[in-house]
Amino acid sequence: MGVHFRRRTILVMFSIVVSVLCTISKVSCVPNTNTTSILCNSGVYTKGDPFTTSLAYVLSDLEASTPVTKGYNYINISPFPNSFAHGHATCNSTILSNDCTTCLGVAIQLMINTCSNRIGASSVLYDCSIRYEQYPFDD
Repeated sequence: MGVHFRRRTILVMFSIVVSVLCTISKVSCVPNTNTTSILCNSGVYTKGDPFTTSLAYVLSDLEASTPVTKGYNYINISPFPNSFAHGHATCNSTILSNDCTTCLGVAIQLMINTCSNRIGASSVLYDCSIRYEQYPFDD
């Protein structure tokens, strides 16, 4: 009877450990999107400016590519030679890829709302940052 009790105890303990591990693997964290800073370039672009297309490309590419890039650190430039836009985005390396996407989405929205029609801007949140300019830059 002692052997059966031990086996049953081991089986119950194993089941508990497996249940806990399965639960933990399903847990997702929420990125910290508290704003550290939002800065706007003083230069502006006008409606219909080719920079609009370049900026849309850069921001979309940064939001899509940064979370799938090793180290969550991605730099890009628009492919449109009539008006270049340069971009850089990063995420905290301790967050999940989908949380990086979420954080960058919030950062972009804050930046666009605050720096409407600016030729450059940056949005720094606790877990991510994003910047674009009409000229090359080094962060």
